[in-house]
Amino acid sequence: MAETSRSTVFGRRKEPHTVIIARGDHIRHFQVRPWVVALAGSAFAAMAIGYLLATSYLVFRDDLIDATSARQARLQQAYEDRISALRAQVDRITSRQMLDQQLMETKVGELLERQTQLTQRHGRLGPILDRAEAEAATLPPAAPLPPHKPDVRAESAGRSPDFSLASAATTPFSFWSTRNSEAPGETSADRADRLFVAINLSLRTIESEQLTRINTLAEDAYQTADAISNVLEDAGLPVDIDDGKSGIGGPLVTISNPALFDTKVKELDEALDLLDRMKSEARRLPIANPSPGHSVSSTFGVRKDPLLGSPAMHSGIDFRAPMGSDARVTAAGTVVTAGWNGGYGRMVEVQHAGGFTTRYGHLSKVLVKKGQQVSAGAVVGKVGSSGRSTGPHLHYEVRRNGDALNPVRFLKAGKKVSQYL
Repeated sequence: MAETSRSTVFGRRKEPHTVIIARGDHIRHFQVRPWVVALAGSAFAAMAIGYLLATSYLVFRDDLIDATSARQARLQQAYEDRISALRAQVDRITSRQMLDQQLMETKVGELLERQTQLTQRHGRLGPILDRAEAEAATLPPAAPLPPHKPDVRAESAGRSPDFSLASAATTPFSFWSTRNSEAPGETSADRADRLFVAINLSLRTIESEQLTRINTLAEDAYQTADAISNVLEDAGLPVDIDDGKSGIGGPLVTISNPALFDTKVKELDEALDLLDRMKSEARRLPIANPSPGHSVSSTFGVRKDPLLGSPAMHSGIDFRAPMGSDARVTAAGTVVTAGWNGGYGRMVEVQHAGGFTTRYGHLSKVLVKKGQQVSAGAVVGKVGSSGRSTGPHLHYEVRRNGDALNPVRFLKAGKKVSQYL
């Protein structure tokens, strides 16, 4: 390789590198360009770098593989842990949903059972309440029932209560759950639970109102029967009624609602039966007024005889009634005498239950016949002055087994009892 420099007009020019190869007689030479040198150097550098990288890879390959495997294992473990956590959460949610569903089904079943009981009770209460109301219509006003709560306005006759969430929000006690107040994040199950609480309390209120109503009606019936009995006993009139009560007692032991309801209904039925028997017994007695609206002019007992002026026994009472006024029978019975009867003049005698008889004397006209059945209040004749009499009036007697009794006792008892009949 030789380098020559030549002088030129523009100065020295650098000769390119020349490579000479001699082989025997053959000589070859070629010039090496700078870019060829650069290319060769670059190729050599690349090969060197590649060799170094390959050597490094071969040296550190196991470590890289182990690190990669560990990283993949960590990622897989984290993924599996996440999957397990999600599965556990899904299981919890599913379990809660199943529990809520079972709870809902239980609550719905209980509500349906309660509704069925209320429907059956209403069917049983219908006739007996109608009977009790019919009896109560003839009685003095009873004490009013306790006022209802504002959120429940259902009558025991069957009106539907207000099952709103607004009423459930103010509920102080939950039958199934303690979730009563609406809280942030409340679920539909929570709201449904509060609704069931409100419905349950409303049904309980209806049941309580039914029992309260039954108790009130039974108490009113017993009080009325006792009042009738007391009036008749105070008047000395016989009352032969078995009220079904006896000397019993013991500690109070509560029972279930169905049994309690049946007991209360039976008690009301017995009270109404007792009241009916007492009314029937009272109607059998001659306690009505034979001449309504007219005053008594002569009482029962010893008096001055109006014709002779000497003391004499007056076996009845006289009503100051005008000629032709109605003489009404004071109780149902059978006519045993209808016509003229000595000093009584025209007289009607009626046989009643319990050995009682009533007599209506000094009539101007008799309107019934012997053997005829008459009801209380029926007109048996017209007031007159026949027989041993000084003027128009109605002579009225009450006898039992032939013995004369003071009719005033019967009239006073009838006046007191009339408000219950």
